[in-house]
This record gives sequence, structure tokens and C-alpha cells, in this order.
Amino acid sequence: MTALELRGRAALVTGAAKRVGKSIALALAQHGVRLGVHYNSSHAEAEAALAEFRAVGGDGVLLPADLRRRDRARDLVDRALEALGGLDLLVCSAASFERAPLEEVDDEAWDRTLGLNLASQFALAQRALPALRKSHGSIVFITCSSATTPFRNHLPYVVAKGALKQLMRTLALEVAPDVRVNAVAPGTVLPPDELDPAVVQRLAQSVPLRRTGSAEDIADAVVYLARSPFVTGHEIAVDGGRGVAKVEQF
Repeated sequence: MTALELRGRAALVTGAAKRVGKSIALALAQHGVRLGVHYNSSHAEAEAALAEFRAVGGDGVLLPADLRRRDRARDLVDRALEALGGLDLLVCSAASFERAPLEEVDDEAWDRTLGLNLASQFALAQRALPALRKSHGSIVFITCSSATTPFRNHLPYVVAKGALKQLMRTLALEVAPDVRVNAVAPGTVLPPDELDPAVVQRLAQSVPLRRTGSAEDIADAVVYLARSPFVTGHEIAVDGGRGVAKVEQF
């Protein structure tokens, strides 16, 4: 089968006002996709992003929601369906990346992190499924390379992303053949601005490709999955080879 045509299709992208989510939405806009541009508190950034999406041939509507609450995640999908007239693609990009050393993990940190990074992802997907079944559409989750190779001091986040990967795999079985479900797992991409440049450089040197990734690298993978009619239940690692970096050298 040939790659799916995205022009004129409808997509809801969470966290689309900035960083990786914005790059994903921009890449879809370049293919002529009509966008539900979700944001939480970044209204000015979302307005500016939507103007960019329209400038490259896309269109869309702004949809605010606090996804830490599952009822608001479900309401977001309802509003997207009403505004867009249907749904062909759901991209779950909104997430938090909270540092939490083991001794500091309390109930609030656990619930806060898993609520946004896991529970709301399921709420979004479950609510969108009837529309996606109708359109034979797809879901793309944004997981993380830490789901396969954990790192320290972010235990709730790593657990949430690991569970999200398994949610993707299980949903792919549950909803086939009507809906495809996949994921993209970023590696060292867009390090936080507050991270010491020396640390960023050290991280880059630990990656086989000797650099950090870009948001565009992730967006390209999402577009590939959205257009690939025979790919489901798969996680694409966009990590510069981080996943094989521990392989023994002889």
C-alpha cells in the first residue's frame, strides 16, 4: 500500500504550543492537516504557533485544557471533534518531566506525574477511539528512551513512560484492524534550558551519533507513522543510537 495522504485530514496534537509538540504540529501543517492545537497555560505561544501552522498550509483551532484531570482530557477530545468535524489522528505529546530522586517521591509527585504522563493519555485515546474507528485513523504516543533504558532521579516519569509504551502495544491489539497505534521514543532531544551546557555536551558524546536530537527529528517520525498503513504496535526510537550504546565492543 502507498503512504496515506494527510492533506485535509484532522489531527489533535496535545502540547502543540511549544517544543516537540509544536514541531509535530508544524510538520503535520506542512502536509495540509487541520489541527486541534492543544495547550494548557501557554495561550500566547499557542496563538503564535497557530499562525505559523496556517502560514505553511495547515489550519486549526486552539483548544485549552489541563490534562492532569482525565475529565478535561475527555472534554478536550469532544471539543476537537466538534471543531474539526471528526478525527483522523491523535498525537499525545503533552507531558511533564519532573526530577524526583527516590527519597523525594511522595504521593503527590507520583499522582501528578502518572496522571499527566499515563492516565490522561489513556483517557484521550479511549475518548477518541469511536471517531478514529470511523475514519480508520491512528494514534501516536510520545514515549521516551528511558522506558527501555531507565535513568536515575526521575522514577515516576520513567515508570509512566514505560507503562505508556505497554499501553500503546496493548491498544494496538485491542483496536486493530480499525485503528493503528504506535509511539515515538525520543532520546536526548531538546535538553532543558537550565541544564548545564557541559552536561549536555557529555550527554551528546555518550550517543553513538555524537549529538543531541532535534524536535524536527521527532516530528519526522510522527509523520512517518501517521502515513504508514501497515505499521501498528511499534515504537520508533529516535535516540541517535542510545539504545545500543551499551553493547559490548570487541
